[in-house]
Amino acid sequence: MIIDRFEGDFAVVEAENGRFYNIPKSLLPENAKEGCVIKIEIDKKATEKRKNEIKNKMDRLFRD
Repeated sequence: MIIDRFEGDFAVVEAENGRFYNIPKSLLPENAKEGCVIKIEIDKKATEKRKNEIKNKMDRLFRD
């Protein structure tokens, strides 16, 4: 996505499909500027860790 402009507390970004989205500026790096390309990625390790933690909590909660 490309940062098109800033409006108030939001960055207006253009996705590859040509659609525009508002992203809170607080989620962007401090040095983000108009024209910067940003990526949103899935952290597979953190996701798997979180899923395991939730599963463990559920297992403890619903033990027979």
